Amino acid sequence: MAELDYVIVGLGNPGAEYEFTPHNLGFLVIDRLAESHGVRVSRKENMSLVGLGTIQGKPVALAKPQTFVNLSGPAVKGLVERYGLDPDRVVLVYDELDLPWASLKIKPKGSDAGHNGVKSVIGSLGTTKIPRVRLGIHPGRPVDGEKFVLAPFRRSQKKEVEEVVGRGAAAVESILAEGVEKSMTIFNRRARGLHQEEE
Repeated sequence: MAELDYVIVGLGNPGAEYEFTPHNLGFLVIDRLAESHGVRVSRKENMSLVGLGTIQGKPVALAKPQTFVNLSGPAVKGLVERYGLDPDRVVLVYDELDLPWASLKIKPKGSDAGHNGVKSVIGSLGTTKIPRVRLGIHPGRPVDGEKFVLAPFRRSQKKEVEEVVGRGAAAVESILAEGVEKSMTIFNRRARGLHQEEE
């Protein structure tokens, strides 16, 4: 069994129809990290697609649960148990409707803020102390949340989405290199258009 420092979990939905939707930003960040660091995310383990590699000198697993976002918990729990990691060695990457589009916030712990995928992970791991990279998706107008997160991005948004994904990948790399607290001071201050929000 590989000795790992972290498992990086991107939340998303399997299937081509969901590939380029807000709810799949977590998957897209995992894909970007895999591409940048030469990791193949293709092993089937614990209801997830997994790839093992080294990022910032740390041995990690990159994982994309294949259970659909809202049921991600058991898959994440299975990976944590498989690799003998504590929950604070999971970095959860996901879309956040509570944050404005293109903003990013790193948190060391906290509630699910109404995100069912995070709720499932917290429920399965039995703790809220799970480091996370939250990628803001709120478009700044009233939306039906359930429909919005599953609606494909517009073609015209491709460049912006690429930038958001790149920033998400950079935040994960920073957490691995510098730790969560230091990364929060770097990334959270730079967040665009961020209003005060719940801690």
